[in-house]
Amino acid sequence: MTRTYSHVVIGAGAVGSAAAYWLSRAGAERVLVVEQFDLVNSLGSSGDHSRIIRRSYHRPEYVHLTDAMFAAWDRVERESGLPVLVRTGGLDLAPPADGADGPDRLAVFRDAMDAGGARYEDLTTAELRARYPQWQVPDGTTALYQADAGLIDIRRSVSAHTSLALAAGVEFRPHTRVTGVDVRDGGVTVRTSAGDVEAGGLIVAAASWLGDLMPDLGLDFRLTLSEEQVDYVASARPAELTPDRFPIWVWHGDEVMYGFPVYGEAGAKIARDMRGSFVTSEGRTHRPDHATTERSREFLARHLPAAAGPALRSAVCVYDMPPDREFVLDTVPGHPHVAVFNGAGHGGKFASLVGSVLADLVTAGSTPHDIGLFSLTRPAITDPAYAADFGLHA
Repeated sequence: MTRTYSHVVIGAGAVGSAAAYWLSRAGAERVLVVEQFDLVNSLGSSGDHSRIIRRSYHRPEYVHLTDAMFAAWDRVERESGLPVLVRTGGLDLAPPADGADGPDRLAVFRDAMDAGGARYEDLTTAELRARYPQWQVPDGTTALYQADAGLIDIRRSVSAHTSLALAAGVEFRPHTRVTGVDVRDGGVTVRTSAGDVEAGGLIVAAASWLGDLMPDLGLDFRLTLSEEQVDYVASARPAELTPDRFPIWVWHGDEVMYGFPVYGEAGAKIARDMRGSFVTSEGRTHRPDHATTERSREFLARHLPAAAGPALRSAVCVYDMPPDREFVLDTVPGHPHVAVFNGAGHGGKFASLVGSVLADLVTAGSTPHDIGLFSLTRPAITDPAYAADFGLHA
């Protein structure tokens, strides 16, 4: 027997669970969330402890969204009683470029924050060393500091959104695989391993499994998957790296590295952005790479000796990216009742806000937020010859 819902959400990760929560707050009365794994699982991109949250971005469009981003998390914390956001402050650091005319690696972030009205401090090498003596950096290193930055406990956020949605009457169906979608004017049929369901609206938050559903949705843009790795290191002096003493950070050198204070595990967390281990949806290995771990440990030994030590734990996740590595956040052209999100490997910090935008799109038909940059009609989506650029969009 086919069941009918007002809205179906595909995927119960960070964004899907947020969409379910915000749909319930928007008055949607019969919402179903379909998830192929357990609820609050560690098999997608939301199973680790932490994701960076900050205002520094490469485009002002993202910076303009950060006030609403923080407000969304504040509301979830108030309603759930569960701390999700940990403010630590944040650093963007850049070693000196080659030559006096070398590029200012932080200019793009400074310009975007200026345009977006975000506050920050410029730090000289001496100021950086004085404020955070944990860092060992070469002369000429510059930094931007943001007081608002910190981390989102991403797994806890999924638990909070899911619990609030369940309490509001949203139905979750775990261990249920979506096998196809039929989209028609004013409604959809979602085919699942547990039978078909009918709905008036659909939100697709399937992360790196989006590619499997794109033909049914009438989408055909390139979605590139890359297995990325984070490492936790048993720090030599972990008390110097607690969230009250040490910020999140991004190192903009020849390679982009990023890291966290000690949180969730008894060690500092570090990763390289865009390791570029490209895979298919079926070809994920879920296996950490020893050489990647050693490169991260060498970086810590050179620049953050208080964090250096033996490897403690490694984890692998997947970046799923359109060619320009910007978000996809839009309704399907010609079908305003079907909304799609792709986080391009940097969506965790915006998860609750994105969930509210998706709920707005399929209930009210619009959103007060400027999401034009993330359109499904932009060249990176519509032009098969668009040159891919997977640079840092953290």
